[in-house]
Amino acid sequence: MNIPEEILNELSEQDKKLLKADLSIKKLGKCEYFSPIKPCVVPGAEDRSFIPEDERVLGIVDSSVVEFLAKNGFSVPSLEKAGARKNIFFEPGNTISAVVTCGGLCPGLNSVIRAIVMMNYYRYNNQITYGIQYGYAGFIKENDHEVMNLTPELVEPIHTKGGTILGSSRGYQEPSKIVDRLQELNVKVLYTIGGDGTLRGALAIVKEIEKRNLKISVVGIPKTIDNDISFIDKSFGVETAFSEACKSIYAAHTEARATVNGVGIVKVMGRESGFIAAFATLATSEVNFCLIPELDLKLDGGNGFLKQLEKRLLKRKHAVIVVAEGTGQKYIQDPKNLRYDASGNVKLEDIGIYLKERVKEHFSKKNIPVNIKYLDPSYSIRSCPPTPNDSIFCSQLAQMAVHAGMSGRTGLVIGYLNGQFIHLPMELATSERKKIDLNSQLWYSVLESTGQSASFD
Repeated sequence: MNIPEEILNELSEQDKKLLKADLSIKKLGKCEYFSPIKPCVVPGAEDRSFIPEDERVLGIVDSSVVEFLAKNGFSVPSLEKAGARKNIFFEPGNTISAVVTCGGLCPGLNSVIRAIVMMNYYRYNNQITYGIQYGYAGFIKENDHEVMNLTPELVEPIHTKGGTILGSSRGYQEPSKIVDRLQELNVKVLYTIGGDGTLRGALAIVKEIEKRNLKISVVGIPKTIDNDISFIDKSFGVETAFSEACKSIYAAHTEARATVNGVGIVKVMGRESGFIAAFATLATSEVNFCLIPELDLKLDGGNGFLKQLEKRLLKRKHAVIVVAEGTGQKYIQDPKNLRYDASGNVKLEDIGIYLKERVKEHFSKKNIPVNIKYLDPSYSIRSCPPTPNDSIFCSQLAQMAVHAGMSGRTGLVIGYLNGQFIHLPMELATSERKKIDLNSQLWYSVLESTGQSASFD
């Protein structure tokens, strides 16, 4: 869509990208099988169980923007709506699937695995769903990881447990070897559960499949505890993560209030995006400073963080600080000696420990006694089972993924946008990381809740 620059200047960054993006979803071919999904039992409403092929969800819902686009002769960008189709591409009862989990742990992984198996077995009559162990590395024969046969009996109790029964791993694996294994196992639909790196790997698998002219569907389910997949409202595990973080915040607040000039510091996950920190801050209403990667952290100076903290303690005698792990890395990373993990991400230094020491040093020079308590619940957060609401979301994502796979769609991510489940092209999902807009209502709410300054300049 060729949009004049003067019109683009009136839109948000996400709106601009949606207008320019190719939002079409790839399909493997004509759908010649009837879905075995039982239709709605309400008389005369049988087809309501199925999503029409041309049904879409508006990507922009602000009326002012919609009217602005219409006035200037442009259609509102929309994404394909997820859900069961009346006609499907793969033969029900004769389609083999595979599931793989990659990257770090996240609450809800087992819930997604379980729902994929149950949907295939009980709704599409597919008897075989393979579980690939230890991420994409499990496809590589030389690694000698056994492929699991995921039966309903095996997965029935796993949704109440944290982690993933399949194990996980990071790092690049050769797409050609992965596709070789898919062919050997006669897999027709691959479900990849992971974040940005996993989806990039899935996209490489899609391209290798296309290169060989194979009929294999690849469907992504976004797993990122940081909530940093673009163009979707949320990913599974995020609600559980900030709910668990709240426990540490309440503990930090109790400790801080128990002494004069008590300071509670809680570090949470958030490499480049501070959603967990922001959500936990709003959920507890006990946080006085929420520090996120999107906000430039300046420790020193007349309006620096340490000075603002000093004013807070002199006035209220206690303070609670929540800091996302990716915040303030400029203070502790050596740009000439960066370290990387297997996925190519820069390894973060511990901002929580650094912040604790800087706070201690600052008040020591001022001869102001402080009592600092530091809590880091990161690993307990990501390894716990999901909350009931997150479990619902996991099941729905998995159901939508199986519907998409059986309909022969490929190269897509199941997303949730504007209150609807959608099909998001993998290229768009991996185009950039989602971050908190410091001019958004979310961040305004955080500022209003904490009372902190909008900046540390």
